[in-house]
Amino acid sequence: MNIKQSLEHGIKILRENNIDEAILKTKILLSYALNKNKEYLITHEQEELTEKVINKYNSYITRIKNNEPIQYITQRQEFMGLSFLVNEDVLIPRPDTEILVEEVLNIIKVEQKNKVLDLCTGSGAIGISIAKYVQNAKVTLLDISNKALKVAKVNYINNILPVESSRIKIIKSNLFSEINEQNKFDIIVSNPPYIKTSVIYTLEKQVQKEPLIALDGGAQGLDIYKKIIKEAYKYLVDDGYLCLEIGYDQKEQIIKLIKNTKKYNNIYSKKDLAGNDRIVICKKEEN
Repeated sequence: MNIKQSLEHGIKILRENNIDEAILKTKILLSYALNKNKEYLITHEQEELTEKVINKYNSYITRIKNNEPIQYITQRQEFMGLSFLVNEDVLIPRPDTEILVEEVLNIIKVEQKNKVLDLCTGSGAIGISIAKYVQNAKVTLLDISNKALKVAKVNYINNILPVESSRIKIIKSNLFSEINEQNKFDIIVSNPPYIKTSVIYTLEKQVQKEPLIALDGGAQGLDIYKKIIKEAYKYLVDDGYLCLEIGYDQKEQIIKLIKNTKKYNNIYSKKDLAGNDRIVICKKEEN
């Protein structure tokens, strides 16, 4: 079987199983199986494939057919112009989250702040992107999951020069449990679990393959936010920022939680490119 025939075969299977973007996904998977770029498929469409490559490619097609995210097969996701390792132990970084990172980068530029805590870091995409684009940033990547932190470590090694690795710290912690209150940050940024428990099993099947711990925000989707908002001010310098990604329908609830603490001011939100409320930012009041 040659490249052209393999692509046609894969497209047919995915379409029969109502998989979106069948053409694009088959090209990505065959490129990955061959360890070539997609352009190679066009210029070598008559090339006969080895049995090893065909078997590998067919196994990928089966996994896609079974609703596994393509990022878990290729183990790669682009985010903020960087390449990140992803697997079943971490949430797949989404373009929407770039809105959060861009806002943090803007705050750093304007306020000249550089000590950042990435809470619920997962793959490390948020914190590592900040460290990559702010040369003097000191970033702590924190997560409760050892498996997630292993992925984050690989990602900072792949994206941050060895001579700069001292700017990155990794901590296993259940939110702030392992953080000393004397160790204060200029910015705490987080994309915590925020899906309502009852909604998770109505999500796209590919999303349901992602780690439950990174999705489930409790009955109202607010469990982790309540803990973060209640505690974060203790670990922020005066005028430090708390920067949160939110669900599209959670803005009013999150802002209410923030206001009720009477610990923060300068509260504002921003929308993503689809026009949905995506982030809420606030500032710790001075003592």
